[in-house]
Amino acid sequence: MRPAHQAVAPCRAVRQDAAGAQGAGEARHATANVRCYRVAVTGVLDRFLRYVTYDTRADEQSTTCPSTEGQRVLLGDLVVELRAAGVADAAMDERGYVMATIPATSRKPRVPVIGFIAHVDTSPEMPGAGIVPIVHRNYDGRDLVLPDDPSAVLTLAANPALAEQMGHDIVTASGTTLLGADDKAGVAEIVAAAAHLVAHPEIPHGAIRIAFTPDEEIGRGTAHFDVAAFGARCAYTMDGGGRGEVEVESFSADAMTLTFHGFNTHPGYARGRMINAIKVAADFIHRLPREAAPETTGDDQGFVHPYVLHAGVERTSVKVLLRDFRTERLQAQAALLERLAAAATAAHPGARVTVDVEESYRNMREVLDRHPEVAAHARAAVRQAGLEVRERRIRGGTDGSKLSFMGLPTPNLFAGEQNFHSRLEWVSAQDMEKAVEVIVNLCRIWHDAADPSQAYPNVATTGA
Repeated sequence: MRPAHQAVAPCRAVRQDAAGAQGAGEARHATANVRCYRVAVTGVLDRFLRYVTYDTRADEQSTTCPSTEGQRVLLGDLVVELRAAGVADAAMDERGYVMATIPATSRKPRVPVIGFIAHVDTSPEMPGAGIVPIVHRNYDGRDLVLPDDPSAVLTLAANPALAEQMGHDIVTASGTTLLGADDKAGVAEIVAAAAHLVAHPEIPHGAIRIAFTPDEEIGRGTAHFDVAAFGARCAYTMDGGGRGEVEVESFSADAMTLTFHGFNTHPGYARGRMINAIKVAADFIHRLPREAAPETTGDDQGFVHPYVLHAGVERTSVKVLLRDFRTERLQAQAALLERLAAAATAAHPGARVTVDVEESYRNMREVLDRHPEVAAHARAAVRQAGLEVRERRIRGGTDGSKLSFMGLPTPNLFAGEQNFHSRLEWVSAQDMEKAVEVIVNLCRIWHDAADPSQAYPNVATTGA
């Protein structure tokens, strides 16, 4: 394979504007002894290419909900689009949350309501305005050079997941922005599946709930999510990576802010008086164990990660992420950081530190293990789409992490996202098609598996 810096001819690419998408074909599957439906998914790529042109970066400094106006614009347009597709009750509340219902097509009693959720915001860590999506047709293993920054090259050597994409249509941005597949791929898949289900009432299913949320990327996606109003027994976030992934385990997470207090005075007369909080914070950061950093951990290991620094001589704050798959280990991580902070301040007489710990989310497996059918049906839906089920721990969290503890068991399913939060972000159109197929399969599987004698208290159900 060519080195990443070598100039090469890119695969045949199609630069798309908001209206210039081309159809993506149909997904098919044939599984023995199961009732299968042919899922027309020609709309998913078109929708995705439109959605990514909206600037929906979240803003952690904002106090509004949604945190940015671009999110509200897209959310409002999704309401219009859902209604046009026949989802008549689609609506957006005052905080920007969109909810809608695909009515049941079956009179089978007591089919539990299930839901599908995706977030519209993109990471504030990368530019998200002026996104130009490019469709690289019929990928053949070549390097994909992104035209607006030729140093941005998507290579097979650095992206092993591309090995499974031969012949696929790969969508990237143009090299100066992220793409927004996280999570507009999930949004497009849910809307495409909703349109297909409305257009094909012969597919038996119970009532299906849809939600699109703001501000997931800054940890606020569930802050105003009304689980009772959503009225589902369980839900699935479409916010995962490669095809076939079913994620039922996430990190447990806390956020720790350590504020180092010093004393500022004129530097020309500071001898014996100044206490530089920046240096105290630097001393603390230097003491963090390298073996417990994101750069050195993987698989089932947790980490501590300083990620934001607000620095001044008088006062410097360090925000640190605490992550582990076992919730009880977060306390040990916090205790370690407090000891290191105390040692750093002791090395700078007169300095002091204050500490604040805020719960972020918990490992959703703690809830999902009590509802095994939720993940089991997802695995079945993936297999019926002709895919291998791939399960892995999420080394992060999704809205499902919080929703599960709010009473809505919510695993995460693949949306096709790759290299998210990056200028090299990409998604396969065919993976998005398969995700649509999985959504439709899930709706039917929940219908077929429903036991008419089983009631689901406090949850809306279909049938008499």
